[in-house]
Amino acid sequence: MKYIKLYLIVALLVASCKTVQETTTVVKKAEIPTVQDTRDIQGGMWVPSLLEGMNADEMAQLGMKMSVNDIYDVNNSSLKDAIAHFGGGCTSEVISPNGLLLTNHHCGYGVIQSHSSVDHDYLKDGFWAMSYEEELPNESLSATFIKRIDDVTVQVFEGVNDDMDEASKMKLINQNILKVNKEVAKEAWQESYVRSFFKGNQYLLFVTEKFTDVRLVGAPPTSIGKFGADTDNWMWPRHTGDFSMFRIYADANNRPAAFSKDNKPYKPNHYLPISLDGVEENDFTLVFGFPGRTNEYLPAVGVNQIANVLNPAKIEIRDNALKIVDSYMRKDDAIKIKYASKFASIANYWKKWIGESQGINQTNAIEKKRELEAEFSKIVEEKDLVGYKTLLSDFERLYKEIESVSLARDYWIEVAYRNVELLNITFSAYQLEQAFLRGGVDAFENRREAVLNGYEGKFKNYSAMVDKPVFEKLVKLYADKSPKEYLPSNMANVDFTSLTNDIYLNSKLTTLEGATELLSGSAEEVIKRLNEDKAYQFGKELHGAFYNKIEPKFQQVNLELEAVQKKYMKALMEVFPNERFFPDANSTLRVNYGMVKGYEPKDGVAYTTGTTLKGVMEKYVPGDYEFDVPQKLRDLYDAKDYGQYGENGKMPVNILTTNHMTGGNSGSPILDANGNMIGLAFDTTWEGTMSDLYFDADIVRSISVDIRYVLFIIDKYAGAKNLIDEMTIVHPKN
Repeated sequence: MKYIKLYLIVALLVASCKTVQETTTVVKKAEIPTVQDTRDIQGGMWVPSLLEGMNADEMAQLGMKMSVNDIYDVNNSSLKDAIAHFGGGCTSEVISPNGLLLTNHHCGYGVIQSHSSVDHDYLKDGFWAMSYEEELPNESLSATFIKRIDDVTVQVFEGVNDDMDEASKMKLINQNILKVNKEVAKEAWQESYVRSFFKGNQYLLFVTEKFTDVRLVGAPPTSIGKFGADTDNWMWPRHTGDFSMFRIYADANNRPAAFSKDNKPYKPNHYLPISLDGVEENDFTLVFGFPGRTNEYLPAVGVNQIANVLNPAKIEIRDNALKIVDSYMRKDDAIKIKYASKFASIANYWKKWIGESQGINQTNAIEKKRELEAEFSKIVEEKDLVGYKTLLSDFERLYKEIESVSLARDYWIEVAYRNVELLNITFSAYQLEQAFLRGGVDAFENRREAVLNGYEGKFKNYSAMVDKPVFEKLVKLYADKSPKEYLPSNMANVDFTSLTNDIYLNSKLTTLEGATELLSGSAEEVIKRLNEDKAYQFGKELHGAFYNKIEPKFQQVNLELEAVQKKYMKALMEVFPNERFFPDANSTLRVNYGMVKGYEPKDGVAYTTGTTLKGVMEKYVPGDYEFDVPQKLRDLYDAKDYGQYGENGKMPVNILTTNHMTGGNSGSPILDANGNMIGLAFDTTWEGTMSDLYFDADIVRSISVDIRYVLFIIDKYAGAKNLIDEMTIVHPKN
């Protein structure tokens, strides 16, 4: 029964948002409160089906002119119908009645790379389809729309009670989730999934439509789409045209279908009009997307461990790997193409973690959390809330217990799984051997096919010459700095230079041909040959240590931590009933709202709300892979040939807003007060990357491409007026 009570607390919180009548009041410019007055209502990633009440009131206060039904409606066309989860990791939006899809250049980067070669380098030169026939199909690329969101908390908690241990509770919860998914009412072509909210105190079901025929339509060259590259990543001022374009195709009934030449451009229930009126400071902004993951309600001890123990270790590993890979990419165009997407992905979070740790310490976030916890403890004692009295001490004990194994786990993930490609290749082979040991020949055969298919993709973009020095550097770092109690025996007292030379000279797992040869024959023959291979021998011990020592211990302590965190989330909402709580991001559809706003990151430094093409030219370095500028863009700048997209003789490029975003929001539309698109989100300022753990409206800023720059590049630079013609261009301020 207590789990039903937990749900009721969350339900009451939601219900309290519905006590205010829905408002569509237009707030005049002069009536918009200052950021000082409104900063407490900025931040938060809100479920779009639960916006009535508090959220509607706050958005109206900031200047929104729509109703919440314009944002989310099951029975009528609404903004949600234009927002698609792109490839499972980014956001995209439909911007025409013909299924034209807009997202970030870095979200489409892997797809653009897959179509590129030295002879046809779409990363370097860009790509533009001037007709449907020229659009390029893509394997394994999808765009998923949310059709409906249902609260299924009662069904998920059915039969769960406090007499169960945590493992039993989760087992029953997972069984109930399977049942909910099986019984949900949906169309034959639709899918569904269930996600937890408020740290497991609430569960929502999402009914989806997933389109798998998604074709590349257009992309600027990286000198525009990735201008500034890793130097400018997470920084302001920014001057990046981070966009790419795709198109969704559907069957004759406008439903999801596998690729077919007979498919037609998708006809959306809603697509976003494009505003050419630009932005002004304090303008309302709404972001719609699929933010990946935040942890806003961690205790101080948990944030301290992330910022000052785990992040520094991961940063050091990636720093070493990136320096080596970068040195090869700068010397060889073929390697640059092979490693472009991987390098960008690894560099992105490397720099993000640096900014996150700095931001946590700069804003005194840990101390502020301790102050909140002191107030929490005081109220708990005053009200004699017995069930909550040990929560903070439980956190201290469990975070102390998990620190060493968490560090060991991160070393394995960053070295053996993510950054040393040969070790990742041995990991797939390790999984193949485990499949045989646990499931016999049938399991082996099923797994072998998957491994070989995976190898084809991995080796397409692999260079043993590049990977070898990465292996030597990172494996030695792993041996020197990972907690000793979790190191396998083959990491002790090793000459890593000799080990590296031996492995890369003699292992067959450094080429696709060699790996295919190793995996040919009967299960017994394959396992025997694998265990004689130098790379596999070394990798097997690392992977065995992970599965037999690291992961079991981590999961054991983490299960206890999650139970305490779940109870703490419920306790916070009960102890502080007048505070606003939003559920952490979990890759589900969310909205967040804010305004166009600059800020002062440090004494004597002030950031304005936007940048222009002038700044691109000021950063221009001929021939530099980060700051080169195409000749045609320079010519357009010199002629001030901006068409209808410029403003007062300038070409706007990027925008700053106060919206609360994280990974997964990449490609999200920035919408104005009327629901028109004014920008395309792609980044957060470095000072604000700690917003995944602690949101501070004074310094958190998101960076977007001004939609006028997107259209300028499509029209004036690429000459793809066919794409402009299918959009709906509006002037809401006229």
